[in-house]
Order: sequence, then structure tokens, then C-alpha cells
Amino acid sequence: MENKMKNTVTEEKTRNVNKNKKDVIVIKNPFKNVWQATTIILFIALLLMIFLYANKDYQEIKEENSEISGNDAGKILTEFLNERADNNVAYVSSQDLGNIYEITISYLGQQIPAYTTKDGKYFIQTIIPLTSSLTGNSISEGNEKVRVSEDDDAFLGNKNAEVTIIEFSDYECPFCLKFYTETLPLLKKDYIDTGKVKLVYRDFPLDIHPNAQKSAEAAECVRAAAGSSNEAYFKMHDIIFKNQQQLSNEALKKWAKDLGYNIDSCLDSGKMEQEVLKDLQDGLSYGVSGTPGFFINGKVLEGAQPYSVFKQIIDGELNK
Repeated sequence: MENKMKNTVTEEKTRNVNKNKKDVIVIKNPFKNVWQATTIILFIALLLMIFLYANKDYQEIKEENSEISGNDAGKILTEFLNERADNNVAYVSSQDLGNIYEITISYLGQQIPAYTTKDGKYFIQTIIPLTSSLTGNSISEGNEKVRVSEDDDAFLGNKNAEVTIIEFSDYECPFCLKFYTETLPLLKKDYIDTGKVKLVYRDFPLDIHPNAQKSAEAAECVRAAAGSSNEAYFKMHDIIFKNQQQLSNEALKKWAKDLGYNIDSCLDSGKMEQEVLKDLQDGLSYGVSGTPGFFINGKVLEGAQPYSVFKQIIDGELNK
């Protein structure tokens, strides 16, 4: 999951959610929000993600407690991720941070930081400072349910569906695009279009994506211009994801005009900024730390999981 491959969240967004802002300031030590009750659990879980021993080419560097080079750790991490990302991941560089390596990888043209232990045996998706206060909600997957508000956000499907999926997403996130292209079509066919599932889209723009905030605002502007139309919103939603590599304010305005809506003033004025930031703040309060993040009738599911994982949870809810 993408934000778990980096250690930054915009503290300015959550601190000033009720104020107008024009500049996004990235704070390098952001873990003071309400989801940090999970830090110890999440940290332990991430350290248990063993990824070595998958490639015979690296057998010689797998001695117990042996330290390997950052380049070797990067190559191993890249091979591990490519098994799960259709060979779209490329190794860029490594940096020695003392006790761990920061590995920069490229995924679909975007550079993302990840971390490994220095023996090359463990993949750490995010850095969590253990000095942080431990207060907040848990984002760990399990049987416990989280009470999550739909707010007044756009949704697909029957409003009275038995199962509700609330998605926290980022329009510039490559893993969100993976969910959109691979999993969402199957969910629509089998569950959403049949009235069994409602999917609510909530925004969670990440700081590493310079166009994510404005893309989210643009979709909200279209919805407002169309009289709170969910249909119009998801038409814009689809266009944005299908053109993820071409995002810009001018492109967003053009796509809206192609749909029949002029959002120039809405987008330039930041009219929907607080609407988007409220989603971000809510997501943080529920324990969301990266995208995409899902709550299926309150059950937590993290990342661009395959359709089979969603199906198992949904069927379990429908069969209760």
C-alpha cells in the first residue's frame, strides 16, 4: 500500500482542516494523529513480512544476521514486489539510514520510498516512530469492525444495499488505479449492479501526489455542478483514473467541460478543498494510513487486494 512505502503525511491538512490553505507543507515526522494507537501492532506486523529466499541468485547473501549492500537489498525487494505487481516495479536507488535501508523504487513512472532491514530479510512498508503517543483507532485487519461514516459522499449502487464498502482513495495512487482497473469492474458486475453492495468513494489525497488534491476537488466540483449527481461524479472519477498519467488543473477543467460542466471557478477558488480535507481527516481518525483503504460493513481491508479477497468478505456478510 502506497503510503506505507513512505513516512510522510501532510500534517498541515489535518491541523487546518477547517481553514483555507493554498500551500501543502510536508512534515517529515507526521505521526501524531489519532490513528497511532496501532503503531506497535502495525510495526510488528510489517516486520513479519519476510520476503527473502524467493530467488536462488541471492542464496549466498542469506547468512543469518549478515548485512548486505543497499543495492542488493533493493534488487531483492524489487523482485519481491514484481511478483505481485506484474513486473512494473524498477529499482532506483538505496540510502543507508543507519539501522535500515531506504529503497527508492519506481512504479508506473512514480518514485516511491520503501524500507528493508540491513540483512535484506524483511520489508518494512513504513517507518513508525515508537516515541509517538499511542492514541487512536486500529487499522489492522481482523474481525473487529470500525464504525465509519459515509458522510455525504458519492456512491455506486443501491443506497439500501446489505453491504456497504467505504473506499478511501487517491486519484494519483498507482495502487488505487490497480483496484479501479482490475477489481472494481468485477465488484460492479457481481455485487454493485445487482443491488447487493453499495460503494462509497471518499478522498484520501497523499502528499507524494501533487495532483491528488485538485483531482479530488475537480470530481466534487462536477458533482456539485450536476446537482449532487452521483452519476456525474463517477463519470469524472472514471476519466481521472483512466488518464492518471496526464493529470493537471487544465486537464481536469477540460475533462469536466467534455462532460458538460464548467468547473473553472470552483477548482481555482478551492471551493471543494475543505470537503476533500474532511474526508482525509475522517480517514485518519478511522486509522487509514495509506491508499487504497476499505471498510466492508466496517471490516478493514487494506491495499489493492484481488477480487477474491473482497468476494470472501462480501459473501460472508451476505450470508449472515
